[in-house]
Amino acid sequence: MEILINNLAELDAQIPAIAEALARRRKIALYGNLGSGKTTLVQAFCRWLGVEDSPTSPTFSLINEYGYRDATNQPALVHHLDLYRLNSTQEAFDIGIEEILDDPWYCFIEWPQLVEPMLPDDAAKIQLEILSETARRLLIL
Repeated sequence: MEILINNLAELDAQIPAIAEALARRRKIALYGNLGSGKTTLVQAFCRWLGVEDSPTSPTFSLINEYGYRDATNQPALVHHLDLYRLNSTQEAFDIGIEEILDDPWYCFIEWPQLVEPMLPDDAAKIQLEILSETARRLLIL
């Protein structure tokens, strides 16, 4: 599925369609150049879920977690990973990637190339492409 986004307001409006395209998949690998909007997409998705925190890039922390209430009002989590600074799969194991990929929560992974062999078979892949200063193309696979 391809979605064209011209600005942040359009991104927020497209999140339900993106969620539908994910088809209940909760492990999402995000691909795109620096500045393509990977963290911005996670922020918009978190707003849609009802996360009260303001998600930030996990570039230095590697993993951020955000809480929200699911459709049945039960506590739920979103994991947001940025693996840009990792140099080996061992470092991914050290931060607990296996447990995160096995849990039932949403998990958005920026720079997932290092852990692609570990991703579940049904993991979604979203490619973000810069079209202009504010416009992006999202390809959801």
